[in-house]
Amino acid sequence: MSTEAEAKQDKPIDGAAEITLDLPVGELTAADIVALREKADLADALRDKYARTLAELENFRKRAARERQEAVQYANQNLLERLVPALDNLDMALVAMNASQGGTVDALRTGVEMVLGQLKGALRDAGLEEISAQGQAFDPAWHEAVSQQDTTEVPEGQVVQQLRKGYRLQQRLLRPATVIVARRPQG
Repeated sequence: MSTEAEAKQDKPIDGAAEITLDLPVGELTAADIVALREKADLADALRDKYARTLAELENFRKRAARERQEAVQYANQNLLERLVPALDNLDMALVAMNASQGGTVDALRTGVEMVLGQLKGALRDAGLEEISAQGQAFDPAWHEAVSQQDTTEVPEGQVVQQLRKGYRLQQRLLRPATVIVARRPQG
């Protein structure tokens, strides 16, 4: 192979090396030249298709990452839309309490109970469940014992008193119920 042919092989054209044949021109037929041009055109088309597919894949990755970020950012939108009316009702209750000097405690209690019911309903619809601990056997998976109380009125290991409610979302624990557990008196 001559040095001129070697130089032609290393010369890049449109990002690819040019392929040269070190054959005498007389040995190539017109059909061979046409076939080579068709194969070169096919190679160019495939390279172009590959570049477009690669660009589309990169755009898809960017779009998917953006959509994931938006999903995380706005994940609580539906729940918050349900809670906003309860906030409005609490605001109205405070305004009414401040405006009426002759208001009764019963009217205030009724209003607060209504708002509490509204909040619980919205949270229940979102999948929140209260963990009932009072009178149940102590379960460390759902309860957090802060102390024990000597008693003969209930069996040992049973919850005597619930200090704070526990909550779970579906079957996942959000906060354990804080409880006092019964134990037999030492004696």
